[in-house]
Amino acid sequence: MLEPAYQADVVIVGAGVAGLSAAHRLTSAGVKTVVLEAAPCVGGRMATEKVDGFRLDRLGQLLSTSYPELRLTPGLDALALRPFAPGVLVHADGRTHRAGELASAGGARGALGAARAFVTAPRRPRGARRAGQSPGGGAAVWPAQSAVPPLTTPPLSRAFPPLGGAVDQARLAAVLGRIAAAPVERLLARPEQPAGRAVAARGVPARTVEGFLRPLLAALLCDPDLTTSSRCADLALRAFASGRLCLPEGGADTLPELLAGGLPPGTVHTGVHVTSVSTTSVSTAEHGEIRCGAVLLATGARAAAELLPGLRVPSFHPVTVVHHTADEAPSTGAALLLDADRRGPVAHTAVISQVDPSRAPAGRALISSTILGAPPPDADRVVRAHLADLYGTSTLRWELLAVHHTPDAVPAMPPPHDLRRPVRLLAGLYICGDHRDTSTVQGALHSGHRAAAALLADLGITPAHAAAPLPRAA
Repeated sequence: MLEPAYQADVVIVGAGVAGLSAAHRLTSAGVKTVVLEAAPCVGGRMATEKVDGFRLDRLGQLLSTSYPELRLTPGLDALALRPFAPGVLVHADGRTHRAGELASAGGARGALGAARAFVTAPRRPRGARRAGQSPGGGAAVWPAQSAVPPLTTPPLSRAFPPLGGAVDQARLAAVLGRIAAAPVERLLARPEQPAGRAVAARGVPARTVEGFLRPLLAALLCDPDLTTSSRCADLALRAFASGRLCLPEGGADTLPELLAGGLPPGTVHTGVHVTSVSTTSVSTAEHGEIRCGAVLLATGARAAAELLPGLRVPSFHPVTVVHHTADEAPSTGAALLLDADRRGPVAHTAVISQVDPSRAPAGRALISSTILGAPPPDADRVVRAHLADLYGTSTLRWELLAVHHTPDAVPAMPPPHDLRRPVRLLAGLYICGDHRDTSTVQGALHSGHRAAAALLADLGITPAHAAAPLPRAA
């Protein structure tokens, strides 16, 4: 229990990954820090529900091994990352094709031979080892990346693939290679426009845009209409092309729990509702006023605006995640499957237990599917029918585990979008979160990094880890 007159150098309001990231940097610099969280646990939207031995992420956020903040944030040294199979699978024109294996084929030099489209492999016999399943089941502990065996290469499609012929595939590979190698400042110097308009000018044909780039960006940005700033879309493509999509081992909540567990005992207090803030104190419903030297708001955008009226609240992309279990996993291995046909509610899906076996009991498969919007009426029946088409298998015996709908899942980033919104509101009052950066886990971590650096600079303390400045767009 906090005493009413508890003293602290800094009070952080909110124990999401942005606030916890800032707390690590402040405490490591010798600043006495208290983190107050209204919820009963840390993590914010990075929450995981435990049901009968399954670990079900509420939001299903995709991470990338190329995120710098996963390496730079203190407290994440023990984070184990489970990578998806290289590239993605794309369901288009009623067939499943494999594409985008840039990072797994030796970077841009191997891209020309890696961006190929294939028909889904024939259904495997019962008892045979699943394609893409690692015999040892080892995790990738940062910074090392475990080698996940690629999907067994199915025979080439005789039908003309949606990604185009060999020349079109080479153009796509060249685009991904250029983005992977491009400095961030060059990407930010490009004219800014909605991503949907910019992606059509990438030098690849429309069928490649609709068959690969559009569904991929929709999954990375949680934006089905691609209204996001083209600069943010370029950063998302750069992360995809230079790294591997991945998940934290054990569930999304592993990441904030690692951060919270690495802080000094007594730093984080859950179940504390902050009712008002100033530059020298916060008021709580449970413990009255807590005096401090500075306040850092690390809540979501809506909660921050309730405490500081006048703050801009962005619009949000809603996300729904539907979790099923089955006796036998579909034969896609540890791949992310995108729907380019858009004939159902599911934007992308994956057999999560193939990516991270710790998320399901032994002998059970966990299939998690993402809807970019609200769930349809009779969600289980509609989603199950769509998944039967995507996976090419019967889903009648699949069991529904949970449906998680998050209306304010991802802050929208329409153009013009400031990728580094100010974190210092005035001396003694700071703010961080994915709504001040890019709407990703990387953005949330980096905003906490920037806020801590700004706060330490005002206190005259040299931070142990300096946040890299973002180059200004031309």
